[in-house]
Amino acid sequence: MPGLFDAVDALLASRAALPPPEERKRLRQAHALTVDEVAAALQVRRATVTSWESGRTEPRPPERDAYARLLDGLAKLYPAPAEEGAEATEEEEDPEPPTDSTTATQPTPTPTTPTSTRTTSTRTTGTRTTRPPTAPTAATDDRFANGPLAVIDVDGDASGQVLAYCQGGLILEVPAKSLPSLVEWTLSEGRLGQPRLSGPGKDADPLLVLTEAALDRFGLPTSLTPEERTAGRIPEAHKVVKQLKRAQWQLTKRGFGPWARIYRPATGSERACVQLCLPSWGALDPRHWDGAGSLPPADLARVLGVFAARVMTPRGSTAVTGLELMTALHPPTRASEPDADGKRHSEHNPGSLGKEPVDPAPCEAIDGHPLLKDLPRFYVRGPGEKIFEEAYDWARPLTDDECMRAHLVGLDVNMAFAAGANGLIVGLGAPTHEKNPVFDPKLPGAWLVDLSHVDLSRVKVGKEWVDLRGDLLPSPFTPKGDRPTGPAWYATPTVAYAVELGYEVAPTEAYVRHDNGRYLDGWYARLRDAYVATMADLGVQADTSPEDFLKAMDGYKKRDPELAIVVSAIKATVKGGLGKLRERPRGEGWRPGEPWRALSRPTWRPDIRAAVISRTRVNLHRKVVKHAAFTGQYPVAILSDCVVYAVDGTSPLDFLPYRQGKALPGGFKLGVNPGLVKHEGTQTVLWGEGVREQYEAPELNLARYIKAGIVSDADSGE
Repeated sequence: MPGLFDAVDALLASRAALPPPEERKRLRQAHALTVDEVAAALQVRRATVTSWESGRTEPRPPERDAYARLLDGLAKLYPAPAEEGAEATEEEEDPEPPTDSTTATQPTPTPTTPTSTRTTSTRTTGTRTTRPPTAPTAATDDRFANGPLAVIDVDGDASGQVLAYCQGGLILEVPAKSLPSLVEWTLSEGRLGQPRLSGPGKDADPLLVLTEAALDRFGLPTSLTPEERTAGRIPEAHKVVKQLKRAQWQLTKRGFGPWARIYRPATGSERACVQLCLPSWGALDPRHWDGAGSLPPADLARVLGVFAARVMTPRGSTAVTGLELMTALHPPTRASEPDADGKRHSEHNPGSLGKEPVDPAPCEAIDGHPLLKDLPRFYVRGPGEKIFEEAYDWARPLTDDECMRAHLVGLDVNMAFAAGANGLIVGLGAPTHEKNPVFDPKLPGAWLVDLSHVDLSRVKVGKEWVDLRGDLLPSPFTPKGDRPTGPAWYATPTVAYAVELGYEVAPTEAYVRHDNGRYLDGWYARLRDAYVATMADLGVQADTSPEDFLKAMDGYKKRDPELAIVVSAIKATVKGGLGKLRERPRGEGWRPGEPWRALSRPTWRPDIRAAVISRTRVNLHRKVVKHAAFTGQYPVAILSDCVVYAVDGTSPLDFLPYRQGKALPGGFKLGVNPGLVKHEGTQTVLWGEGVREQYEAPELNLARYIKAGIVSDADSGE
């Protein structure tokens, strides 16, 4: 009989009506699922799921049955939103999120990403919250109706009213007279925050950005003294800090600094926490946020609001935000199924890094790590003791033929490190030490292996052996491009590339991680989508011809300088987040051999950073090799994600081998997506040779200066 029921269920599923394509996409996004995750679960290609969601194709059995079951389950979790104008009852509002996953319930839908279109500012009276002309979509969580953040300023007229500039042009009048009352207003009436990015996660706390006028109104200094800037905070004896303590508010261990967090211990499912961003104290680093700190309040709210909607609410510097995004997408714990008494408990969330930090392998530990405390003082570890996976910084003298060329043209890989993280298998747990292991390209880890026998003069490109000018190519195994001289530690992608080039490898030792997964896929997807969407708002579309792409990139930042700031911040979030995986000691009285604060994080994972950088460097070298094999052209300099060629033309189209608009497979392709390239800059060969002669540096890395063409004495080492 059970078999008959199963057969009947299968028949029902095979004829079940599927929701329309746009609803399929909404349901997936509501559960914070990526296209890759759905494709993996249904065992189909990513493009197949995308076609189902766009309506280009319809699923067929047996995938159709499983897809219908998935959508049916999601539809029960996330019913179609009510029509505009319908009033929500109190029972329909979601409660405040728990601080621990033991009480976590269902995920909250992610709000719709805003476009670059401005809306007319709407002034409210008192604490009423009248929406601007463009109302939020039905998917917006009513608890956060006013957006993820607000820029707090003081009206310049005689009233001196405190104003909160929110996303979409909304302006709220704030009755707060002190910082504690501002925090209270934010949590009780502000309706600020952002829904969680993952089901087991937690909603983002409201972010308040205080202008100089607001700082002055609430009794805070408009800038930090040199001593306070060094300490990263104002003294605990400051009157505002005392006000917060009297009101029973607490600060984190970092104190009241440019990114202060003000909270009260959580009680049950109630979380009370507000984060402050103080631009005049240096919260928005101009290297990453350009001139955002000096923007008018409404414009700053727009910049930070777009970033928050497309990436996440900033949690600190772009580096901190990049790291927090990883955790937000893969929380360490989740709520278990109800036990016999109907209670849920906190359990490990599969695919996450967990709650507890793990020690790195000795070869992955940076100098000064507690694992290395027994080494002699000032001891320098060599490549046979320490993994050294870093980005390229390589250059060579020009050949006689290249000196006869007219120009040096630079190509820059878009979001190169994000592309390196896409689909990468990384370790989730602690390493296992193995002797004389058989190399497995799917097993993340560090391998001690001799790659000095790999000869770039003859390598495999695809399935064919190709003869190249190996002396004109950098080694793919070292950041400086030098050929290895003996055994060294490498991350898995580096060793796998040696095998791809056609050479055997025989590791003598390894630290591998059998508990592994594609931890960074969701992180990559969110940052990629944010970058591509923002570039589209700036007029640079994804699917355009090479000629149209180059035209669109010309002066794209001037079309909307505010959105250009968002692009800069997104790119900094990628690099900074990966850098945080191997954060070094930051003062605080640290001594070599002692632990520092970052080591207590589960996300202190130098092995993941090494794997991403390894794969990024290998990806670039693969393109260089394929380009050389097809065209006979070799790079003269590479710096991180920028590569320079000596050619006769001034544009990438003058030397990239496009045929009928199609790029060389596996080579350089112009486009906006991560992993594709854009034009970095063009200078004359005479300029390059003149600079090298002036500074008596025949191998000065011209990729560093190809964009602006300016070299200072400090840059050249003089």
